[in-house]
Amino acid sequence: MHVEKVEADSLTEQAHRSIKRYILKGKLKHGDRVTEDFFAQELGISKAPVREALNALQNEGLLRIQPRKGAYLHHFTEKEVADLYDLREAIEVFAANTMVITPQLIEQLSESVERTCMLLKQNKKTKYIDEDIAFHKLIVEATGNRELQRVHANIQSKLWLCRCQTYQLTSPDTPAAHRELSDAIARKDREEAAEATRRHIRFVKLSLLERMRDPSRKSPLP
Repeated sequence: MHVEKVEADSLTEQAHRSIKRYILKGKLKHGDRVTEDFFAQELGISKAPVREALNALQNEGLLRIQPRKGAYLHHFTEKEVADLYDLREAIEVFAANTMVITPQLIEQLSESVERTCMLLKQNKKTKYIDEDIAFHKLIVEATGNRELQRVHANIQSKLWLCRCQTYQLTSPDTPAAHRELSDAIARKDREEAAEATRRHIRFVKLSLLERMRDPSRKSPLP
């Protein structure tokens, strides 16, 4: 295993970003144990900043730390997943109603839809999930609300981890849903953009919860 070093302003920040990237790339599996020693050796730094980074990731809900044993991926319950999606829906519906719509945003969203279609056809699941997240991030960023962006980014990180733990759910409805939302924004139809956002997030939430209840399920809900 190899943890990629990321340039940062401090050793703690470097450790945090590197370990988080390691987790979100799916290199840490459910049940795997990692220690301060492992990351300190991989990153070539002392254990103190690694310890702070691991504690921060536990506070973010990505890890759980057992004293004298190590750190493990957090195992999300169905209730936690439902709560995360409900909060994500509230944030993104708010964003759809308050974002600043510009020609640049419309172009970026359209380009993201095309990339999503391409990645789905190529079955590049990790990049597909990243592009899905990037699409919604553009809309939230367009509100100009930094605190909203911070909370949304944390939710998306947790849901990325949930998707990895549930066979990296990839919903074939996503490109069409993103296109529907992008078109509504291009028309500056905020009401339809908000409703399209609500439908899309609820569909994915129900699909993910169904996958958690039945891991053998191979496709989203009809």
